[in-house]
Amino acid sequence: MGMMVTARRVEAAAGEVRYEFGLDDKFDRILTIDPATLDAHVEDGEFNSAAGAIAAKIVKAWRSSGEFPARMLFAS
Repeated sequence: MGMMVTARRVEAAAGEVRYEFGLDDKFDRILTIDPATLDAHVEDGEFNSAAGAIAAKIVKAWRSSGEFPARMLFAS
């Protein structure tokens, strides 16, 4: 069974970048990435496979372009 995780950037302050994310366009969770360390954590404390997958895609995009993307999609 496949998984589709979508995310949209909601805030990009100096010390953190925040994304709403979820499965199948249900933006029901919050992911925060520290731009200095690229450490990622989720607001609800459950860093599961969906959170890991979308965080990895966002960080990869940042490394490629130097900017945090406005939207991101992971599908497997």
